[in-house]
Order: sequence, then C-alpha cells, then structure tokens
Amino acid sequence: MEYVTTFQVLLLVTGAFFAGFVDSIAGGGGIITLPLFLSAGIPPHLALGTNKLQASFGSLTASLRYRHSGLISFRKLKTGIVFTLAGAAAGTAAIQSIPADFLNMVLPVLLLGVFLYTLFSPRMGELDVEARMPVFRFYLLFGLAIGFYDGFFGPGTGSFWTIALATLLGMNLKRATATTKVMNFTSNIVSLTVFILGGKVLFLLGILMGIGQLSGAWLGTHLVVKNGTRFVRTIFLIVVAATIANLVVRRFL
Repeated sequence: MEYVTTFQVLLLVTGAFFAGFVDSIAGGGGIITLPLFLSAGIPPHLALGTNKLQASFGSLTASLRYRHSGLISFRKLKTGIVFTLAGAAAGTAAIQSIPADFLNMVLPVLLLGVFLYTLFSPRMGELDVEARMPVFRFYLLFGLAIGFYDGFFGPGTGSFWTIALATLLGMNLKRATATTKVMNFTSNIVSLTVFILGGKVLFLLGILMGIGQLSGAWLGTHLVVKNGTRFVRTIFLIVVAATIANLVVRRFL
C-alpha cells in the first residue's frame, strides 16, 4: 500500500469501525471515512473508489443482520432493489455531465428540512402506520431518484431513504433503517463496479477497512434490534446534523 503508512492503516481501519457502527443505525458513515482517506494523502478518485469497497462490507453485514432479525424480507424489497439499481447506474453514468457544485449548494438545505421535520415530529416512526403511497409507485420514484443521487454524489443518501420510508410507506424507524441498508448496498455495488473497472480501488486497504466496517455494522445493528425507535431517532438526528455541518464546511471553507 504505497499511499499509506502502517499507522495510517490502523487509523483508517479504526475509523471504518466507527463508520460501520454509525452507518448501520442512521447512515452517514462516509463523513467519517472520506476525510480520513484524504488526510492520509490518498488521491480523491482512489479515496472514493476504496470508500465504496469498504462501505459495501458494512451495508451488506447490516442488511443480513436485519434480515436475520426479521426486520426485512429481500423478497418484498425486490422492486426497490431493481429501481435503485437502475437509478444508481444512471447516476454513475451521469457523473461526468452534471455539475456537483449545484448539489453541494442544494443538499444542506434539503437535509436541514429532513432534520427539522424529524426534530419536530417526535412520534414519527414509533409505530408502523398506513402507507401514504402504493409500494410500487414509491420504489419507482424514490428508487430511481435516490439511487441516481447515490450513484452520482452520495452524502445524505441514508437520511433521505429513512425519512421517505417512514413518512410515505409508514414504516417505523427500525424497519426503515433496516430497509435503507439494503438500498444502500444496492447502489454501493453499482458504483463500486464502475470504480473497479476504472482501476480506482485500493483492494488491500479496502478489505482491511471492510473488516472494521463489518464489526461496527454488527454492533450497530445489534443495538438497533435491541433498542426502540427513540434510540434510532436520536442517532439519526445527530448524523443528519453532522452531515449538514460537513457539507457546509466543504462548500464554504
């Protein structure tokens, strides 16, 4: 691993553990790992590609753990998986033609709306409620849209999925969080494939960090299954606020 020292590898693996823990509960693990990649001197294109590899370990682990706990059924999510896959593929293909600066300006505002809505809706996601939108139409719209966004840009994807699933499909926050991880893994795999084909992945580092992600994701999902929706809501608000702060700092400082 020509880009990093042994100490930096240990730091990155430790960061991946905490990212996997946070990401399995409320998303946003990238705000931990990407700055670590860049601070270690890894070129941005390799940082993005390797980040997708190690993140895939965490999202897959969380998905399987949530399935084992009965919070999700892959069979029931196949429509969402198909449309998210298509959206992520389109987003990855479009990354060359759409200016990322526009998203950098708009995204903090959208996430602030998510944060305020969650903050001032204390009972949101406590229980499953009646869906406000047919399942097929929901995944057609949001699978394509959020999948596209994750393939193209990424930050805040988990937050958008969770709030959409809770408010429009009526899922409680535990189920919404579990479903979000399946969709995250789907779009991660699409982007990772493109990065691999482009030779922009540091495999050894990504696998070592993936072990950290796996461990953190296992612990995080265990706490979600064990605790109630209030625990998930608290972590969700913290992560969304941190994501907003990170994007604002990157945009204006």
